[in-house]
Amino acid sequence: MPETALESAAVESKSQQAYAAVKERIIQGTYTPGYRLVLAKIAEDLGFSVVPVREAIRRLEAEGLVKFERNVGATVSGIDPTEYLYTMQTLSIVEGAATALSAPLIDAIAIERARAVNAEMRECLEHFDPVRFTALNQDFHSVLFEHCPNPHILDLVHRGWNRLASLRSSTFRFVPGRAQESVREHEALLQLIEGGADADTIEKAARQHRAATLDAYLATAKNQ
Repeated sequence: MPETALESAAVESKSQQAYAAVKERIIQGTYTPGYRLVLAKIAEDLGFSVVPVREAIRRLEAEGLVKFERNVGATVSGIDPTEYLYTMQTLSIVEGAATALSAPLIDAIAIERARAVNAEMRECLEHFDPVRFTALNQDFHSVLFEHCPNPHILDLVHRGWNRLASLRSSTFRFVPGRAQESVREHEALLQLIEGGADADTIEKAARQHRAATLDAYLATAKNQ
């Protein structure tokens, strides 16, 4: 392989590492909304050159996690309540459809995997960690929609989850009581799938599950 190709592959690998590192810091709240992302400093922290970091920042900008401001540079995007509303509304529709389409393809092993994740979520309620709970929540739902045979719907679901990640802070932090209800609804969804419920019933349950979290969040925000 020519040296230039090797160099290109190395930059791509480091770009992926930089992307993962910066994204994690944004989601975990280390880099808060408005935080200025100084490429040289991030590159120094990671032990990389600026080139792969710049590529990583561009990817994060495309996902909505980062924005470029004139005379400032790259900063972490702020939380937009309207964007959250639209994202959750859209996700309830596309994820509901993806789950319904996946249902006939979800085998006993996948059901067991989803139930194990939900058990972890139940344990997480005892000493509530909203960030971990949210990560487990995504793992659970991934099992239910990952078998969706329609790649376009699946892409829309992934885009929705990526937009939610831009909030960087778990919704369950604001509505912790919703977490317990969510775990119960997860089990109900699994029982519908196990029982061979029709697609419309599964889609409706999945949509209502997502919409209930949005409703709880909006009710809390309204009273603040």
